[in-house]
Amino acid sequence: MLVNGKVMLDVANANNFAVPAFNISDYAMMNGVFEISEELEAPVIIAIHPDELSHIGVDMLPAIISRANRSTVPVTIHLDHGATYEQVLTAIQAGFTSVMIDGSTLPFEENVAITKKIVETAHAVGLSVEGELGTIGKTDDEAEDGTATIIYTEPADAVRFVQETGVDSLAIAIGTCHGIYPAHMKPELKLDLLREIKDAVNVPLVLHGGSNNPDSEIGESVKLGVNKINISSDIKVAYHQKMREVLADAGVREPNTIQPPSIAAMKVVAAQKIALFDAAGKAKLY
Repeated sequence: MLVNGKVMLDVANANNFAVPAFNISDYAMMNGVFEISEELEAPVIIAIHPDELSHIGVDMLPAIISRANRSTVPVTIHLDHGATYEQVLTAIQAGFTSVMIDGSTLPFEENVAITKKIVETAHAVGLSVEGELGTIGKTDDEAEDGTATIIYTEPADAVRFVQETGVDSLAIAIGTCHGIYPAHMKPELKLDLLREIKDAVNVPLVLHGGSNNPDSEIGESVKLGVNKINISSDIKVAYHQKMREVLADAGVREPNTIQPPSIAAMKVVAAQKIALFDAAGKAKLY
């Protein structure tokens, strides 16, 4: 069942769980994410950021849409970290049901202006919009874009941003980073700040940089009101590490030998995230 992001996250907000947004970068990964979500009866967001979209191509979108329509669980197809109006328009034309505009590195007024413009366009065709206020850190050059120093979301600014833009959900900065944390970095979420923001705004909250954080903190963030958590690096590490192990055998060459073990390894990680976010079994709420 294909739904937009507002439908997806409003249910999560009303029922105190988080929907996993799994970034996929090839067809096999996509199938694995659908399979584990259906096995655990969990709603799922298929997230694709512009770099991933440039890799898989917009021609793959009809296949993702077809698979989502056949799914036994609710599915949102989401543009992750759209950076420009043109990128968002491409996603709308391709069939995404939810888009994100990330103006987090812009001055506040500019972020409001671009986000409001996207909201007006997307809402006109029935799509939902996620905005971002505050910045996510970055751990390495393989990670999605982020800033060297995290700019934490101010609750009062969040209230104003939601009111002035009309966004359906808000990505906030409470201490996460994109990518896999190196040994010298200790992730630590400002959960008190999350409480303040949740009390102040009335839209679902989103946590980016959800990979490689302590389960205890992520689990607590769900209890405190996060309704969507992005997972990219964790499932990609599992998928490609298993693929490297399989490819260590120089005689291996067929996809049906290489990819099934990789998908299985990825599904183990995805299943753990679904459980951590309290999303298992929640498909029945839609």
